[in-house]
Amino acid sequence: MLGVVTPVAYVVTVLLALSGGTAVCVAARHRPGPWTLIAARLLALVLIADAISFTIAEIVAGTWSAATDLPLALCDVAVLVAAAACWWQIPLLVELTYFWGLAGTLQAVITPDLDVGFPHLVFFQYLAGHLGIVVAAFYLVVGLQITPRPGAVLRTFAITVAYTAFVGLVDALTGANYMFLRKPPGEWTLLRLLGPWPWYIASAAGVALALLAVLDLPFWMARRHHA
Repeated sequence: MLGVVTPVAYVVTVLLALSGGTAVCVAARHRPGPWTLIAARLLALVLIADAISFTIAEIVAGTWSAATDLPLALCDVAVLVAAAACWWQIPLLVELTYFWGLAGTLQAVITPDLDVGFPHLVFFQYLAGHLGIVVAAFYLVVGLQITPRPGAVLRTFAITVAYTAFVGLVDALTGANYMFLRKPPGEWTLLRLLGPWPWYIASAAGVALALLAVLDLPFWMARRHHA
């Protein structure tokens, strides 16, 4: 939910960031060169700085808690995966960035869980992390043309399920509720449309698999065309 966030400031910031990301993607695709690696690594540094600054700010403010602030949410992990993908451009990491970024993180951009506005530090941290993942996904796949390989959907889904199981174990051992695996969120989210707990976990898995297949469709068609 937007809370006290000024919608105009949020929308303008998102549009500016996506416009800049689109321009860089187009330039990388049509004018490749050594600069594209520099741009990718600068994006990686932005993502790493965002992750570190968020933790440091909470520790300094005395609000950090192991029950809520460990980097276990999928978006938190996606920030680190996207940074690594931008730095090293390993195909598996690029696939995870693409699928997690567009199937998951993009939803957090469209329906932000943010209760502060411009120019609060958290406002920039939220946007830098989430938009950074989305821009990285497009830049790596569209700009640098590191496209998903055959089997990418099942690989990504299997890794996501395994990671969810790991987070579920952490939740069970600590009493935390990362990824809302032990109880539903207090505020309204899209999970409410997928049924009550715990059934929304299975529903979310089905929706995730369908989204991954849709995101892979253009590349699946291209692979068939060139087979």
